[in-house]
Amino acid sequence: MMSHAQYQTVYTLLKELEAVLRIAKLWQSENIESEKLNSTAPFCCDVMTFEQWLQFVFIPKMALMIEQGMALPANMSIAPMAEMSFSSHPQYPQILSLLTKLDESLQQN
Repeated sequence: MMSHAQYQTVYTLLKELEAVLRIAKLWQSENIESEKLNSTAPFCCDVMTFEQWLQFVFIPKMALMIEQGMALPANMSIAPMAEMSFSSHPQYPQILSLLTKLDESLQQN
């Protein structure tokens, strides 16, 4: 079980990730079509971009799990997806850094 401090660390990283995605203009103001959320492909890659997956699937799901005190996924590895998706983006170093910290904080789970 994660400690309160670990939950807080993950939650803070999620908020920082949202802020960086907004600065990077990778955050969309309109909601995504709800049927796209039913995708079973990894990162919903068949129906949405990686930044959409972060915004509409990853961040809300993780925040809900934290709020409900649920066990968070262990041994998650999403930073490599950022390398493929954002390597040419100006905010890439910040995005990669945050996702790497998230991956690392969940491995201590």
